[in-house]
Amino acid sequence: MEKSKILIVDDEERMRKLVRDFLVKKDFTVLEAADGEAALDLFFERQSEIALIVLDVMMPKKNGYEVCREIRQFDREVPVIMLTAKGEEQDELQGFSVGADEYISKPFSPKILVARIEAILRRSGSPSGEDVIESAGIRIDRAAHSVTIDQMPVELSYKEFELLTYFLENQGIALSREKILNHVWNYDYFGDARTIDTHVKKLRSKMGIKGDLIKTVWGVGYKFEA
Repeated sequence: MEKSKILIVDDEERMRKLVRDFLVKKDFTVLEAADGEAALDLFFERQSEIALIVLDVMMPKKNGYEVCREIRQFDREVPVIMLTAKGEEQDELQGFSVGADEYISKPFSPKILVARIEAILRRSGSPSGEDVIESAGIRIDRAAHSVTIDQMPVELSYKEFELLTYFLENQGIALSREKILNHVWNYDYFGDARTIDTHVKKLRSKMGIKGDLIKTVWGVGYKFEA
């Protein structure tokens, strides 16, 4: 079976080697870029082969936010994990706003990073349950990784797709933020409510009037109610 290819983008050679060594031990193939422009060149050259991108924020030529924004114009599905030395709330929110799926602050444990990569690839490559879920004019095709609302296609990021799928799978059930984090972001994600709230806000916006079907349950979390 062909190994999954991970693109690591970081201007620090030491950091790339550290992450690469851990990934190679887990039987991944690693592609590398040392700046934003090189990352985009490599991505567009080998887009169909890349299973996931690990993307640093602070880089020469183009920063991580710019790279992620350009990638999302052409590919809404490839998962992107952003790395940054910054830990400010606004930096994290900016990462999500340009389409990042996860956000890890340096310094971090390479083992945790690899665990998150494996969890994302398991979920994206091995969907459980029915391939198609439908409710209230919303149709999710897991095999095709596509969403239509009232027969109109809707472009969602990887995490938005996972979030909407989880809501429809649990229709009518109040889901706590902790449950959503555990299922959509995996058990080892050290995030908080801002992560979920930001993604729900973007998801509602993309769903148009159907976004109102995602209800806020005050003091708990969210519920999809058709």
